Amino acid sequence: MAESHVFDPTVLREYDIRGVVGETLNADDARAVGRAYAAMVEEGARVCVGYDGRLSSPELEAAVVEGMTASGIQVLRIGLGPTPMLYFAVHHLAADGGLMVTGSHLPPDHNGFKMVLATMPLYGPGIRRLGEIAASGAYRSGAGRAVEAPVMDAYVARLFEGYDGVRDLIAVWDAGNGAAGEVMARLTARLPGRHILINETVDGRFPAHHPDPTVAENLDQLKEVVLRDGCDLGIGLDGDGDRIGVLDGKGRILWADQVMAILVREVLREKPGATIIADVKASQVLFDEISRLGGSPLMWRTGHSLIKAKMAETGAPFAGEMSGHIFFADRYYGFDDALYAAVRLLGLLSRSGDSLAELSDRLPQLVNTPELRLACPEDRKFAVIDEVKARLREAGAKLNDIDGVRVETADGWWLLRASNTQAVLVARCEAGTAAGLERLKRALIDQLERSGIAPGAL
Repeated sequence: MAESHVFDPTVLREYDIRGVVGETLNADDARAVGRAYAAMVEEGARVCVGYDGRLSSPELEAAVVEGMTASGIQVLRIGLGPTPMLYFAVHHLAADGGLMVTGSHLPPDHNGFKMVLATMPLYGPGIRRLGEIAASGAYRSGAGRAVEAPVMDAYVARLFEGYDGVRDLIAVWDAGNGAAGEVMARLTARLPGRHILINETVDGRFPAHHPDPTVAENLDQLKEVVLRDGCDLGIGLDGDGDRIGVLDGKGRILWADQVMAILVREVLREKPGATIIADVKASQVLFDEISRLGGSPLMWRTGHSLIKAKMAETGAPFAGEMSGHIFFADRYYGFDDALYAAVRLLGLLSRSGDSLAELSDRLPQLVNTPELRLACPEDRKFAVIDEVKARLREAGAKLNDIDGVRVETADGWWLLRASNTQAVLVARCEAGTAAGLERLKRALIDQLERSGIAPGAL
């Protein structure tokens, strides 16, 4: 039996593996990930491996490959690029699985791994199983090999196939110095219209701003260029290119549920009556818009792996979540890809007689909070949700408990759920009026205080 390996208990997460390089994650961990992953696929399987632009990623990628080849796996090394390019490679090369070395949108000293078996995400029980294999040393041994298998040209060509516009637009793109920079540059060179690129150079230190387009301050530079150059829209990407941020021509942020509400109309035109999935944090406007357009809205649990699995189960052609993951199985593969979502949005706008701002303004205008993150001890966060749920049920509240609690009232709704990746509770409120929003916030604060949680800036 090979030598066993025990991971730091903080790194095996619900959707992926992630840690602080040099503290909770190192090359030995990466090697063990490669060996344990190899034990979960068929002997002699072909597996794609890619890595993002973080300074630690090449070393971790080399260690993962070493672990896989020592277990008899045939590794197809696709090189540096965004996570969706890894997902694409698994389809394009008909591989048996894939592993991406990426820290996503986390700080520069973090890194980790996202994995798929065949084309389905490895998460939850699968990640726990990987940890068990490593801890027991139940690896295979074999003489695998690694070959270079670049797919960027094919990936860019496939992204470009999604464009169906008819008039030129002006767009500004911000890769945040993340792993999607080169693909973004190659793609926009092929797209018609004028494309302004910022922070397209891959730099794992992220010198311009943190690569997370769901945080408003990280879109300030993008907004400045949109307004300065009179752009039709701005597109921001996260560190590994699977989450999107969007600004309209007035420099206003469109959150992912608003972007989905605009994109879904064409999906449902092609697939009437289809199931459309969004997570519990999404606006009621989105679910109502899906229904209005003849679709079947499905509210589901937050988490990109959970959404992808539910799409496969239901055959949904389109899905998304507030964190900026948008998934197209309509004319695409069903995984989250910010660049593909951007191409589809560009095509829709190009064929529309309306601006993105006009399309957004036509949606019902509700008042809501952003996603609020409230500190809560790791060993308390799920217990708090159970306490809140019990009190609400006793009071006869109308609630959806698919992921935490989403409570409906005459004013609107409020949500409280436990994060699967951090020691925080996630909250959000949405109402038809400002006064209604205040009532929802008070109800939420009351529940938090009754469970001993400080509401912070809520």
